[in-house]
Amino acid sequence: MTPPPPRANPTLFGHAEAAAGLAAAARSGRLAHAWLFTGPPGIGKATLAYRFARWLLAGQPREAEGAPPLQLPDNDPILRRVAAGSHADLMVLEPQQEPGKRHIIKVEEARAARTFLNFTAAEGGWRVVVMDEVEAMEAASANTILKTLEEPPPRTVLLLVTSAPGRLLPTIRSRCRRLELVGLERPVMDTLLADWLPEMPRGERDALAVLAEGSPGRALELAAGEGVELARLAEATLKNLPGAQGAYALADRIGGREAALAFPAFFNLLLRYLSQALREAARGGAAPGWLAARPLAGWVEASAAVRKLVQDTERLSLDRRQAVLVAMDTLRGR
Repeated sequence: MTPPPPRANPTLFGHAEAAAGLAAAARSGRLAHAWLFTGPPGIGKATLAYRFARWLLAGQPREAEGAPPLQLPDNDPILRRVAAGSHADLMVLEPQQEPGKRHIIKVEEARAARTFLNFTAAEGGWRVVVMDEVEAMEAASANTILKTLEEPPPRTVLLLVTSAPGRLLPTIRSRCRRLELVGLERPVMDTLLADWLPEMPRGERDALAVLAEGSPGRALELAAGEGVELARLAEATLKNLPGAQGAYALADRIGGREAALAFPAFFNLLLRYLSQALREAARGGAAPGWLAARPLAGWVEASAAVRKLVQDTERLSLDRRQAVLVAMDTLRGR
């Protein structure tokens, strides 16, 4: 059993301290008009944002004794309306993936959000905008949102969710109260993966928990994309960088049309192993032998170039096979 999408998920795993902080800020009467939820992908940032939005729209009710922060009763109608996208005082912006088009939040959507916030709340409370993957705003969208942050209407709040805060305008970051979330602890991950992937052998679940580094979303992506096998492939690739023939075989394996999940998962794992090796070498520790193939500065530059290549390939829907070939050339120092 996999979890529902964030807007329909009534359960928050971990992040209890962050949830309690949001509730305290709202009850203080001095709630910041914009919040920036940051942290690694798949750890529950959007789930927390929707949870907070529902709680605000429900009138900031007191939780039942022993209940976690921001918890609404299972039969609360706000839960169903937010999940269905039918609450008049909630607007959601997130990038839409269209074939052949960039993965962005368009300026028209940002303008619509600005107009939405200037209306009086339909139900007499708060007006809330949730922006997921806010780093995907195009420049004009970012400028529109910045104007909204500079002149926020009363009783409104923007909840911006991102795994890449560095890609936002500094002026946007400075006008938001930042809430930094971290990955879930291992016991929580073990419990979740046992519930969600009961048919997977325990050893594979343990390997997934290690690879996911506290991110349930990443664990599910890795499970769907043969994560354990891809981890072995990423380690083997760094240990023995393939020549031309091997690079073409790798491109077929993770860059084909059926490899939408395998491509980012493989490179996330490869770059993580490379970063770990570089950190260990910088500390004077026992770095893997393959790292001696070139100076550390060369590996750092190659890592940055491959990371950008992968991000651009995913963001702009470029040819994954070609990206694999370019990445292998980059890592070999060609």
